[in-house]
Amino acid sequence: MSGALKVAAIGVGYLGRHHARLLADLDGVQLAAVVDTNRARAEEIAAASGARACTDYHDVLGEVDAVTVAAPTERHAEIAIACLSRGIPVLVEKPMARSLDEADRMIAAAARGGVPLAVGHTERFNPAVEAARPLLRGPRFIEVHRLGTFPERSLDIDVVFDLMIHDLDVALSLTHDEVVAVEAVGVPVLTGRVDIANARLRFAGGCIANLTASRISRDRVRKIRFFQPEAYISIDYAAQKLEHWRLVRGDGARPSIEGGDVEVKQEEPLRRELMDFVTAIRTGRPPAVTGDDGRRALALAQAITEKMAAANV
Repeated sequence: MSGALKVAAIGVGYLGRHHARLLADLDGVQLAAVVDTNRARAEEIAAASGARACTDYHDVLGEVDAVTVAAPTERHAEIAIACLSRGIPVLVEKPMARSLDEADRMIAAAARGGVPLAVGHTERFNPAVEAARPLLRGPRFIEVHRLGTFPERSLDIDVVFDLMIHDLDVALSLTHDEVVAVEAVGVPVLTGRVDIANARLRFAGGCIANLTASRISRDRVRKIRFFQPEAYISIDYAAQKLEHWRLVRGDGARPSIEGGDVEVKQEEPLRRELMDFVTAIRTGRPPAVTGDDGRRALALAQAITEKMAAANV
């Protein structure tokens, strides 16, 4: 594809406005349109880049080469399928859909259209996560804490689909293993949906992952830690900080613990995600996080919520 890639940002609320900001600044990309049902918001975001403002995504389908979708989850499948069916590549925010059936229909539409379907699991593009990948050697225990203050957004879904799903995707991508057992508990504290949740996952290879996600905490914490034979790896997502500690055995001497901070080049994960999407379109390779990857994380999130529901009966 030659010339600037014309992209529309569909849904420019809390996260979508950052899609628009970054797309307008990417080399080889033209933010052609900003779409939001709130006209004032669409016009405000579009004005910053000179893009067209619309309230109906149908109005831009014949004018753009690709779209990003950050509308409410309940509209993801509708919008994505409409675009994919017209041969328009889509990057859809997580969770990719409300149900596995919707996810399957999105994946099928992408296959029929022969175009990429990417899913916005942004932590995959966190430089600290990327730097940790080569250090992992069969972790046996994973500990995750993703705690946030009460939001004014995403209250249409529970905390598993809003927050925990980030770490479910990261754990699945780093262990390269299937989950064979799930235990979970969730509590609706401030809303009618689960606001704090804990899940314990057992992978086929024996690794255990313990994940806690909360949107009602006083402090913000976004950390994942890996424990493996003779090594410990810690990632602070927010600070993009990586620590690696390991046991070093000398000849005849007592073992020593060595390590510390690993150098990480700071970069905005969402920018890297959008660049990957654009590269996938231009080169024809799959995006780093495919529709199948998004479905896998969604299926695990759904299994966790089903366990929580069963525990509350």
